[in-house]
Amino acid sequence: MKRVLLAIIVLVGFQELTAQYTDIINSKRPGFSESPYSVGRGVYQFETGLFYKNTKSELLSAYPNSFGGELFFRISPLLENLEINLNAVYQADEVQNPFGDNYFNSGFSNLRLGAKYLIFQQEFTDKSKEIRSWKKRTSYDLKRLIPSVGVYAGVSTNLLTKDITEDGIRFKGAVLLQNDFTDRLVVLTNLVVSDIASESMQYAYIVTMTYALSYKWSFFVENTGKFETGYSPEYQLGAGFAYLISPDLQIDASYRTNIFDNYSYNYFSAGASFRIDRHQDDLIETHVQTKTKKGFFSKIFGKK
Repeated sequence: MKRVLLAIIVLVGFQELTAQYTDIINSKRPGFSESPYSVGRGVYQFETGLFYKNTKSELLSAYPNSFGGELFFRISPLLENLEINLNAVYQADEVQNPFGDNYFNSGFSNLRLGAKYLIFQQEFTDKSKEIRSWKKRTSYDLKRLIPSVGVYAGVSTNLLTKDITEDGIRFKGAVLLQNDFTDRLVVLTNLVVSDIASESMQYAYIVTMTYALSYKWSFFVENTGKFETGYSPEYQLGAGFAYLISPDLQIDASYRTNIFDNYSYNYFSAGASFRIDRHQDDLIETHVQTKTKKGFFSKIFGKK
């Protein structure tokens, strides 16, 4: 009988489920980077906020102050590993011209339909049941150094706005990486190519470190670098926090500025993420032992 129980425990321990759903909201905000994980089937998620940014440069004769709002809508209608999303940003620019009158532009600065797919999900060893060796139970899981991997593709258009963004259709691609170094510390790395196959093709990286202070509070720091042929590299540093009001609602605030550049840049943002949760678990015959942690809060506290 003991051998039978041991066999059952071993079999259960090695059964893993790659579901993307988490019982705590998995939000992209307030950082600019994206996790490789989707929201999961049956979830309709809205991530929205307001922002203000200003730029000043001695090299520019006119520089704008911009304010507006953004909406990021996410669903996984077909597969757990596949997410479809829509990103819409509406902004108004007050262009300050020292040689003439100020003027205003307004419209959608970004309207992008995208999709991302989780290629590889890193699974961690559950050491809580290791009773034979204290060293093995407390040792660091080296698999945490290997990230989960996803890919992203998106297409943008200025169909609704002509004056505030470039003409035509633009394509964007990215590789999305996530390292859960500890249960509280998560690092996202995005390698991005924008305006693919155009003269203004741009390369960028985004590295975001998120740390959970408690079940409710988390903060992040983020570094972004942008590279375009014929222009000097641009580097930005951001920081902010998020507060979990309920499993389906969080609020956030953040600030960003430039570093190592000859101009002044400031970006302020505040917003909220909420979801309509209609997820239903698939019927499975075995108990899932491991817990996958993914989003801003759910990647730290969430469970399948």
